[in-house]
Amino acid sequence: MQKVSTDNQAAAKDIKLLILDIDGTIAGHSNTISKPVKQAIIAAQARGIQVAIATGRMYCSALRFHQDIGSTLPLMAYQGAWIQDPITQKIHRHWVVSREIAHQLLDYFEQPELRSLLSVHFYINDRLYVRELTRETKIYAERSGIIPIPVGDLRQALTNEPTKILALSDDIDVIDKLLGNLRRQYTPAELYLTTSVATFFEATNASVNKGIAVRYLAEELLGLQLANVMAIGDNFNDVEMLEYAGLGVAMGNAPAGVQAIAKWVAPSVEEDGAAVAIEKFLL
Repeated sequence: MQKVSTDNQAAAKDIKLLILDIDGTIAGHSNTISKPVKQAIIAAQARGIQVAIATGRMYCSALRFHQDIGSTLPLMAYQGAWIQDPITQKIHRHWVVSREIAHQLLDYFEQPELRSLLSVHFYINDRLYVRELTRETKIYAERSGIIPIPVGDLRQALTNEPTKILALSDDIDVIDKLLGNLRRQYTPAELYLTTSVATFFEATNASVNKGIAVRYLAEELLGLQLANVMAIGDNFNDVEMLEYAGLGVAMGNAPAGVQAIAKWVAPSVEEDGAAVAIEKFLL
């Protein structure tokens, strides 16, 4: 675990907003929040610290975690492409991928050498559309608690613009190559490309990442500054959020590249690392 400087320890007193990722951060193999993590979150809230979720998950899939921690803030789903207040139902932001780019990505995914290696997911109006129900999609859907809609040709689903596009493969090398190739084809001004786990390639609107979403929540909605924000995450889709936060904490199960940008590294999700971090800095 990395040491935190005295400056960061002093800054911990300024924290008024705690941002939590879900998978690999507050939810591990059990797909639920453990008792120690939940108790630590409740204790932080009792001290007046507001808590919010920022996740790559669908809004409908993330909602039970939001409710489980008793958050009263908007929920940041799809890497922040969809920000909605579950209490008022107000959608603060919904940024989509253009139909043109969605068609281009689908053409790329359906090249003969890639088609059989990828399960392609289109997220449209908080529903999941797929070409077919692959083994990978079924596992994903079960963990997410959603029902995918198989449509054959995904172009049929593009009557509306997708919030997010995901390509899933058990072969990590395929995803690495996909990410590298598409980052050469699209600039960050055209598309935000990331991985939330090593087997998930994800594409959203260029104006989307968790850092931008957390900044919006903290500064525009709550009138806070980055020094007032602590964020905990475990993967590359959390990097911008960890960089933005005054106190960015990576999980012990995070890739080395994510741990390197964090102010502190907590134990792993299976060791209730989020609870350890909350207790260390906020309680």
